[in-house]
Amino acid sequence: MFQVIGGRSVQAARLLAPRSAVLVEAVRGRKSRSDPVAKSKEGRIKVPVSVDPVEMVVLKERYSEYKLIMRALRMEFKEGVLRKKYEEEMGSQAELRARQEEEEHRALMDWNNQENLRILKARIIRIQQEEEEAERKKTEAAIQREQEQQEFIRQKEEEILKLQEEAKNFVTLENLDQRIEEALDNPKNYNFAIDKEGKVVKRTVLQ
Repeated sequence: MFQVIGGRSVQAARLLAPRSAVLVEAVRGRKSRSDPVAKSKEGRIKVPVSVDPVEMVVLKERYSEYKLIMRALRMEFKEGVLRKKYEEEMGSQAELRARQEEEEHRALMDWNNQENLRILKARIIRIQQEEEEAERKKTEAAIQREQEQQEFIRQKEEEILKLQEEAKNFVTLENLDQRIEEALDNPKNYNFAIDKEGKVVKRTVLQ
C-alpha cells in the first residue's frame, strides 16, 4: 500500500493518468525532403549496428519485467487512491454493510450447523432402522430354515412309516406259501380296457 503525500502527488497523478500515444516527428532536423544529400555524405553507406542475440534476449526479458513492475505500481497507486476516496465517502455505509454481512454469515453458519445436526440424527435413525430390519430378516430367515428342516424331517418320517407299513405286505420266504394260496383263492383279472376318464369299459373273462 502506497500513500500519496506532499510532493509525490504530482508523480502519482501522472502515473494514474491514462497513457497517451507517443508522438514521433515524420522528418528529423531542419532539412526538407527535397534537399539533396550533403556532399560529405554522398559516398557513405549506412551499416546497421551489430546486435548481440544474447544481449537482445536479456534486454527483452528485462523490459518485460519492467513493464510488469510499472503496471503493478500504477494499479497499486490507483487502488490506494480509490480506496481512500471510497472510505472517505462511504466509510460509515461500508462499515454498516460489513457488519450486516458478518451477522448474515453468522446466521447462515448457525443454520448450517443445525441442518447438519438434523441430517446426522436422521442418518443415525435410518442406520439403526436398517440394522434392525436386517436383523429381523436374518431372524425370519433362520426361523424359515428351521421350519423347512422340521417339515423335511416330518415328511421323511412319514415316508419311513409308510414304507414300514407297506413292508408288512411284502412277500418273504416265511409267507410265500400263504401268499400263493391267497392269490389262487382270490384271482384278479388285469386284462381290461379303460376310457379317457379311467373307467373300465371292457374286461375279458378269466379262463
